[in-house]
Parts: sequence; C-alpha cells; structure tokens
Amino acid sequence: MTSLFTKIINGDIPSHRIDEDDLFYAFLDIRPISPGHTLVIPKQEVDHFYDMEDHYLSGILKFAQPIVKAIEAVVPCERVGSMVAGLEV
Repeated sequence: MTSLFTKIINGDIPSHRIDEDDLFYAFLDIRPISPGHTLVIPKQEVDHFYDMEDHYLSGILKFAQPIVKAIEAVVPCERVGSMVAGLEV
C-alpha cells in the first residue's frame, strides 16, 4: 500500500515543497511545532528509517544541510534541530 509520504511526493496530496532531488523531498509540516518546521523524507519507501540503504542514510543529512542553513537565516532561532520521527505515519 502506498504511504502518505509517497502520495505527497507524487503530488496526490498537496504540500508546500521546499526542495527536492532524485532521492529526497522536503516540505513544510502541516502542523508545525515551530516556524520553519520542515520534513525531509526519502523517496524510497521503507518501514524504518535505519533500514534505508547506506547512500540514503548518508545522503539525507547532506540534502538537509542547506535547508537547515536557510531556515536559520530566516527564522529567529538559536539553532535548528533534527530528529528521526514518524511513528504515526
């Protein structure tokens, strides 16, 4: 069954896209914890984050880095944190 995230990536569910490449998709959360709350997801469907192939695991941080820098530049905050979550998806 297609996941919610795959439906977002495919455009079946609308999202406010921040960035995208062949492997990853970044978009604003519809229920943000704070301003700039952005989700960065792999385009590969996996049940558990740490089951991703190695190039996805290492690549997701490189993909997220310029997004973090952009958020820090426009959102008044001391720092931007990152976390692995999504138990309800």
